[in-house]
Amino acid sequence: MRKFLILSAATAALATPALAEDKDTIDHVIEKGIVLSVQGMDIPVTYNADGTYNADAMGMQIPGTWRRDGMTMCTESSMQPGENCSEYPEGKGPGDSFEMSGAMGVSTVTINE
Repeated sequence: MRKFLILSAATAALATPALAEDKDTIDHVIEKGIVLSVQGMDIPVTYNADGTYNADAMGMQIPGTWRRDGMTMCTESSMQPGENCSEYPEGKGPGDSFEMSGAMGVSTVTINE
């Protein structure tokens, strides 16, 4: 029985890194949140598993909703009515930055670590 427990623990330890590698860019965005840099402003955004998000722009909390379709994330808020969808690049993770075009122009997205 003891050998079985040790083998099970070793197998679980080996499998854990593989699960982390299976995450795509949007998984990291949802899990860690981002800082959206646009028009001279840095806007922290946190995403919730229930399909909602919160952004902090100029001291104002802006709630919204999100959904994903593959590597595309669509968002909507009272500050940005109507659904806006953006395709995210593959292979990005915590600490990575990349540029995206959106309703407010070109922005830099940095995934929180």
